[in-house]
Amino acid sequence: MSVYQEFKTAESVSPGHPDKICDQISDAILDAHLTQDPGARVAVDVAGGHGTIFVTGEVTSNAIVSVADIVARLAGKDIKLIENIAAQSPEIAQGVDIGGAGDQGIMIGYACSDTPELLPLEVVLARKLNQSLYALWPHDGKTQVTVVNGKVHSAVASFQHASTEELALAVKNWLRDEPLVVPCESIENIKLYINPAGDWKVGGFDADAGLTGRKLAVDNYGPRIPVGGGAFSGKDASKVDRSAAYMARKIAVDYLQQRKASEVYVRLAYAIGVVQPLEATVIIDGEAEKINGYDLSPRGITNFLNLTRPLYEQTARYGHFGHGFDWE
Repeated sequence: MSVYQEFKTAESVSPGHPDKICDQISDAILDAHLTQDPGARVAVDVAGGHGTIFVTGEVTSNAIVSVADIVARLAGKDIKLIENIAAQSPEIAQGVDIGGAGDQGIMIGYACSDTPELLPLEVVLARKLNQSLYALWPHDGKTQVTVVNGKVHSAVASFQHASTEELALAVKNWLRDEPLVVPCESIENIKLYINPAGDWKVGGFDADAGLTGRKLAVDNYGPRIPVGGGAFSGKDASKVDRSAAYMARKIAVDYLQQRKASEVYVRLAYAIGVVQPLEATVIIDGEAEKINGYDLSPRGITNFLNLTRPLYEQTARYGHFGHGFDWE
């Protein structure tokens, strides 16, 4: 009887991808408010494409922020801006003011021993390949890596302004030099799909639309790990979609290291306006137990991880985990 070898695949998108540009604009607006007003309540979404960007959401803050300047810096000066930002609903605010969660939701934390980043191998490889290529072609681009039994089976790379020949050479060089790529008989045995739809010059907002929060698997742990809550970008720490997800990662890393485990999942669940989570579960190498020893209230998380600082634009580029942030 043949035994099926499990394929594990993850993708990464460059900071020049339309969805990632929207994430960065959302988080740059958040950072600008937090720089002046650490207590700002911010929930900003961005949609853009084909010469126009729409910025909407809710902001309650004493800060004076030029959204137009942020959009010009990250998307270009010729972009038409439509801005529609209101104050946070007082009905939502009343629950947050007492220290409750800004919304309901389930947040997933994860850590594993597969890589130094404590992330799945395919996720790290897809990201590192993307970062390597983006350094050469800082434009719109995507990568995807499939591994089988810890070895690279195939890789996909599509980058704007990169010729197929140049891109293929860069991918092969990366495969030879990247320490996490397990050596095989020959790089030629790895299946490569380089600009498989052909070379392309038109990318970014000129070719496609983008939206804040549309790359959830990329922002989290890849497609084989469940995604619990909503998007991170553009949200201050009172939104547990972000703060509790960061805390869940912190707890997963802590338990992985303390128990010398191979894989740890964390689940946190909240109700809007309620201070403490409805669920706080850690699963260590398949065995579930209750999380103890952490203040899991939104304020407790915010204070513990110091989340009122303007540090978020950088998280919107290549995922929120595996970069040595304070929640890791």
